[in-house]
Amino acid sequence: MSVKQTILLTTFSLLMGFPIFAQTVSSRLVDAKTQKGIPYATIQYGENQGVITNEEGRFSFVLEESTSLPDSIYVTSMGYEKKGFTLEQLQDSLISLNAKAIELSGVYVFDKELEVEDIIEKMIENIPQNVNKSPIKQRFFLRKAELANMQKVDFGFEKSSIKELNKELMDSISNSIPKNAAHYTESFGDLYKNKTEYKLNIIKAADLYDKKEVGSFEDLAEHMEEIFKQNVKPGSYLKIKSGIFSEKIQVDSILDTMDDERVDQVKKVKAQVEKDSVSGLVDSQRWQFKEMLSQLYYKEDTKLDFVDKTRRYEFKLAGYADIGDAGVYVVDFWPKRSSADFKGRLYINIEDFAVMRLDFANTQRLRNFRLLGITYRETVYKGTMHFAKLSNGKYDLQFMDLSDGKYFGVDRPLKVVEKNKHVKGRRKQNELELNIDFRMNMTAKWELVVFNQDEIAENEFKTYKEDKTVRATYMPRYNPEFWKGYTIMEPNQAIRGFTAEEE
Repeated sequence: MSVKQTILLTTFSLLMGFPIFAQTVSSRLVDAKTQKGIPYATIQYGENQGVITNEEGRFSFVLEESTSLPDSIYVTSMGYEKKGFTLEQLQDSLISLNAKAIELSGVYVFDKELEVEDIIEKMIENIPQNVNKSPIKQRFFLRKAELANMQKVDFGFEKSSIKELNKELMDSISNSIPKNAAHYTESFGDLYKNKTEYKLNIIKAADLYDKKEVGSFEDLAEHMEEIFKQNVKPGSYLKIKSGIFSEKIQVDSILDTMDDERVDQVKKVKAQVEKDSVSGLVDSQRWQFKEMLSQLYYKEDTKLDFVDKTRRYEFKLAGYADIGDAGVYVVDFWPKRSSADFKGRLYINIEDFAVMRLDFANTQRLRNFRLLGITYRETVYKGTMHFAKLSNGKYDLQFMDLSDGKYFGVDRPLKVVEKNKHVKGRRKQNELELNIDFRMNMTAKWELVVFNQDEIAENEFKTYKEDKTVRATYMPRYNPEFWKGYTIMEPNQAIRGFTAEEE
């Protein structure tokens, strides 16, 4: 095959609308031996047309009646034999691939065999000419999952002089905080990219979360504010002590700030609605892209430091493999010492030394902060990145799966004393003592699929104007009909089973 044909496995087009006569093909790809799902495999069903399996191996795509199909629909995945299936075979609930071992040295013939150090050096040297910097338009599907697990919430009520601010209220607050919360956002559209500048055309988006959880927190905040206003006296100040630290805060300034902020918020909301009903979706999604793409292995601010700090890592040539029709070096890496954070595997093109795929995971906590009863840890940072070769010979991101996990905890006493020098008698008016024990895990997971990539003129990027009036459709439970007619990455079991109590 020609170089152009290798692009077929890495650039996909998307079926936009739901045609009158259409067929949806759905199945699950599994390992022939273990029957476990094969994640992130490529299903190529036509020229420049394909889809990627989700983490469970599930996939689906939409075919118009007029679609011209090849005799075989090819399924490829790293570590497995490439296999062709008929359309009828793909309609089965399960299809399987046989595992294929990475080939050892000797399969590929070279003028001069390179040591692994030479391969890594050439990979780094060729980053400037291999990485795409030209303006580009990418059709994408992005899914973000935000998961919170509350391990413990205990306010440790000791005493309070305010009748309403009692142990029962503290316990009710603890119980009102959900032990497990999930928020899923899915968006489909076009990303206009010019170096580090981004613009978005969001065609459709979904928002899955429980509105009642948000509402309960808002009600609770208003209730606490009302108790506070009814019981503190004008001219009072609060003496707040936690551990060895103590701070004095004027109550009047707090109340004034609360009122000002509430008024400002109302004004901003009204102005926004009167202007153009901007939902903030486009701005939020653009920020997500900036955060994600800043973590590509060649970026300056990335956590993946094996390019800038190669001396901290060991590299080993594990063998050779194929991605499409391109031969790749398979290189494993891991820390030499505790100063490095990651282990993983690189798939480096034999001809131009471009990274075509990267799998990575942290080997230790990236941050581990603990001081005076406050703990913060960055516990998980792992994922995979796939890169596609464009018609200009450069490479750009085709797929990314990224998981970021954190832990936060507070275990310390809190004492709040209201004092007032303008009141006759003792200055101390009210007092609250707690022993807070709060622990939670938070995980954010992004899945980005780029279906096709079109080079554009710089002027097209400059003149494109975003439509910020687009809104995400709120869903209290997963609706499989929402994306009907769109070829996307299939949702996993957690998303398919998501249900929130409707208001």
